[in-house]
Amino acid sequence: MLNDLLLLLFFAIVSVLIFKRLRLSNIVAYLFTGFILGPSLLNLLHSYHEIELVAEFGIVFLMFSLGLEFSLNKLIKMSRAVFGIGALQVSTSFFLFYLLCQFFDLSWQQAFTVAGVLTMSSTAIIVKVLSDQQRLQSRTGRLAISILLFQDLAVVPFLIIIPIIAMPGLEGEIVTALSLAFVKGAVAVAVILSVGRWLLPKFFDEMASLRFDEIFILSTLFVTILAAWFTQLLGLSMALGAFLAGMMLGESHYRHQISADIRPFKDILMAIFFISIGTLLQYQVLIDNFGTLILIVIGVMLAKTLTITLAAVIMKEKLTTALGTGIALAQMGEFGFILVALASKYQLLDAQLSSLIIATGVISMMLTPLLVRYSNNISREFLHHSAKAFRFQKTLPGQFNKHTIICGYGRVGQIVSRFLKNESLPFIVLDRDPMRVKEAREGGEMIEFGDASRREILLLAGIEKANLLIITFDDLRRSMALLGQIRALNPSLKVLVRTKDDRGLDLLKAAGATEVIPEVLEGSLMLVAHVLFLSGVPSRRILQRLERERKIKYQHLHGFYYGQDSRSEKNAWHIEQLHAVTLTAGTEQIGSYVQEFQLAGVIIKSLHRGNGSEVNISEKVLFEVGDLVLLQGDKDRLELAEKILLGKCYDVPV
Repeated sequence: MLNDLLLLLFFAIVSVLIFKRLRLSNIVAYLFTGFILGPSLLNLLHSYHEIELVAEFGIVFLMFSLGLEFSLNKLIKMSRAVFGIGALQVSTSFFLFYLLCQFFDLSWQQAFTVAGVLTMSSTAIIVKVLSDQQRLQSRTGRLAISILLFQDLAVVPFLIIIPIIAMPGLEGEIVTALSLAFVKGAVAVAVILSVGRWLLPKFFDEMASLRFDEIFILSTLFVTILAAWFTQLLGLSMALGAFLAGMMLGESHYRHQISADIRPFKDILMAIFFISIGTLLQYQVLIDNFGTLILIVIGVMLAKTLTITLAAVIMKEKLTTALGTGIALAQMGEFGFILVALASKYQLLDAQLSSLIIATGVISMMLTPLLVRYSNNISREFLHHSAKAFRFQKTLPGQFNKHTIICGYGRVGQIVSRFLKNESLPFIVLDRDPMRVKEAREGGEMIEFGDASRREILLLAGIEKANLLIITFDDLRRSMALLGQIRALNPSLKVLVRTKDDRGLDLLKAAGATEVIPEVLEGSLMLVAHVLFLSGVPSRRILQRLERERKIKYQHLHGFYYGQDSRSEKNAWHIEQLHAVTLTAGTEQIGSYVQEFQLAGVIIKSLHRGNGSEVNISEKVLFEVGDLVLLQGDKDRLELAEKILLGKCYDVPV
């Protein structure tokens, strides 16, 4: 096994270096490595069973990462493109390929599997190519991403159905078997999502509070593998469980940190998976069927271009946009390889058919960068349209562009974010204090849990397209390390750093800081002035706002969200804090007037209903179930106020 691993890693490194020079995808390099080392050529690998076992975990972690990306809000905002064009494309392509497979005398089980495989396109390659060409935000790019999202979702039912239809002797009981499989799938969804809704947030809150990176990573691995084991126990695919585990964590504020932690495992194991797929390629089959293979590649890519274009046109997209998207998504995808591996495992596809399908995928992937680059030109020339049809649009939900990244959400970070929010400027906040993140999110603030010094977290926060980055924490060592990461990822990014004093000013400037602003209060006001100026706000408006802030001094700080790090800050216990309380059913305050709630040292800053809408507090406003009450005061009084609101304290002090 050790010899095989050394050979595999060596050839993988060499292949990636060569294919990168040729500007081809890593996936193609890994498939080529498996082909070279596999039984049809050099036959240097002997531990195929062990390699397949490791490769299966690559699928598990890939599906987990995919689940993290599926935000319900994101899908709702993109519902027309995802569930309209995406669903229409998948169903049209599937039935077309199914009929073609039946025409070539494949069994219905094989036709079903091959049609599912060929329907999928490559999310990894398309996102990379469109990003490199700065076309993710174009209409074609947005449409391609929407279709890929639905294709990724469509993988899940295939993971359930393929093992069932591969079972011998089920022709007469196929409906019963499939029904049972979907019942098991429904049970798995209910159990895993319930655990994710009620138990996992508390579990990860506890793990994050330990501030021990290794235990957080181990917890993520444990949750992923546990979910995979559970679905396998039900007789379903491990990949299904991993996807559900990722999806249930996709709505949490830990998703960026989890994604960054899981990425190294996913990337390494996925490399081994694609290498194992490459071993299925048979040299003799490719030579004997070379002409047939070329015809299959051309036929598949033309068919997918046609069906995607047709689906987009039916949904009233411009013909140029539809055709450009069809050309971009004409290749086979990495999830197709997963379905091939699954079908081969259950002996649903023979060696010759598997080899031809994999070769089709490899060749179509190799052609993709060239096709995407010239897809606009091809569609315009073909349809005689002008270039104006391809103007850039706003960013997709969840993506960032020309925004500000705020590292740290202490008092300074909260002041800065409030100014940016008032000016309607895009920003993202990163903080690694789980208590503060939880409090702020419950108070309606947009904040993500993540260690800003991690390269993966910065990439997820969109540092490559950011307009500005602000370091608000007073830690010279961490700031220096973060500046090193920033300059490696985006050398031209403007960076503002807050410090307590001037001792590290020269070091920070030398490390790449654009401006270094000392002291907490005046430093935060100067920082805001720089942020607004660099974001394009008129100078007069900036001066007016800063003058108002100075007149009312500390009153305009509005308190701050308390975190574990706040204990170590001098005088933190004497500064008013913010705390959010959600009213539950059965609480005695339900039905009483909001203005009747009075407690010395505590005020109600805002009131939000369960649907998220803010309520203007007046004499006629009553407390209702699900209300989110944002309180301001010192810590002891806030704890007392929460007990009173939730009916846990009945003696109200004056």
